[in-house]
Amino acid sequence: MAAKRDCESIILRCIDMIRNIFHPELFHGAGKRPPFFEGWYYKVIDKTEQHRFAFIPGIFLHEQEDQRHAFVQVLDGSSGASKYHRYDPGEFSSTEPEFRLSVGTNRFSGTGLKLDLHHEGQHIQGELRFEGTTPWPVTFFSPGIMGWYAWVPFMECYHGVLSLDHALRGSLVINGQEVDFTSGRGYIEKDWGRSFPSAHIWMQSNHFGLTGTSLSASVAIIPWIRTSFPGFIVGFLHDGHLYRLATYTGARIRGLTVNEASVHWTIADKKHELSIHATRLGGGLLHAPTTTEMSQRLLESLVATVEVELRERSGPVIFSGTGRQAGLEIGGDIPALLQKVTFHQFLTGI
Repeated sequence: MAAKRDCESIILRCIDMIRNIFHPELFHGAGKRPPFFEGWYYKVIDKTEQHRFAFIPGIFLHEQEDQRHAFVQVLDGSSGASKYHRYDPGEFSSTEPEFRLSVGTNRFSGTGLKLDLHHEGQHIQGELRFEGTTPWPVTFFSPGIMGWYAWVPFMECYHGVLSLDHALRGSLVINGQEVDFTSGRGYIEKDWGRSFPSAHIWMQSNHFGLTGTSLSASVAIIPWIRTSFPGFIVGFLHDGHLYRLATYTGARIRGLTVNEASVHWTIADKKHELSIHATRLGGGLLHAPTTTEMSQRLLESLVATVEVELRERSGPVIFSGTGRQAGLEIGGDIPALLQKVTFHQFLTGI
């Protein structure tokens, strides 16, 4: 009987793993042993581009029960002010097969959010609906933004993009002021695992002047068995086509330079070359997960600019433009990341 129960348990875990891989939006933490975190990132910008917010619900599971908690982080991109609203873990819940998430009296899904935040001098209440969401495609051989790495069971951190771009409808009352987000733009992604990478760069914008054009890009130190490598994922949505340049697609980093204010990054594969120049303009501190705590250590801007040029390797420029109201994070041991990129370029002859 014990062997039968063990076998059934293994089968159920395999079913859950496969379900999660094909549905990155769902909660992946059921039955996970600490340390574990999971967070969803909702970026919303109104039509005037004067009001920019990131709302980040999630949960952090620590080995000590009294350190486990749910949370909703709020970043005001205009002022740089951030708030970390902490909840008991029992106030976190999720449903499936249709993704719905609750943290306290706050509600989140793939089609909208409803906020009821009244903590630490911050009061936000209201509801936003999402129209025309554009999730990163999920297939068997490339299930989401991580490609075949999504099938690897020992990754430190997993990533998903739930919508590269969508329209907003509704309003929020923020500290007594009603803000209409109707006809604004939104973006949704998420992360889960044991810890954020020891070093990473992330950038995102869907304000290029052309509705439906969106960039989501990140590079990080990825632990791999007994070593590590500089892994990257770039998705550029333009004119209905998603251009994917990533470690798993065979693309290579041709150049990466970073300072406190900017990032210049060039990536190429056999068909395309993508050049990105991101400039940070202010920001606020966000809590980010390690294996031991949610520490306030990430400076994120929601008012950065991202200059993008995508061209064919042996042909014309496909797109050239500047993304406004961009998200930009430069966190961790960046010199170590740059050293690994340089070493990888040496090994591959770039």
